[in-house]
Amino acid sequence: MLLVTVLLGVLQLALALHVRNTVVDAAGEGARYGALAGSSPAAGAERTRELVTTALHARYGQDVRGEIVERDGLELVEVTVSAPLPVLGLLGPSGTLTARGRAVLE
Repeated sequence: MLLVTVLLGVLQLALALHVRNTVVDAAGEGARYGALAGSSPAAGAERTRELVTTALHARYGQDVRGEIVERDGLELVEVTVSAPLPVLGLLGPSGTLTARGRAVLE
């Protein structure tokens, strides 16, 4: 019984890390896409939404925002993703996982 509990805990941790890494990577990719010349932060947010919903589930890509921010004199495209925190399988409580991707605006 203890071995099964530990195994399920490790599998759940692996799933949570997979979701986290997927959301972080999609936010970064969306920011780079939105920062390209001729693109926009909204296009970057849409690209992020596509990546997240393709890799995970549609509810993980519901809260995606793209905007232009200024840091240290540089204009950046920032894409923010807020997704449910997976606790039991892909189900999650009210807590959220927030990831931000930034890229220098061309």
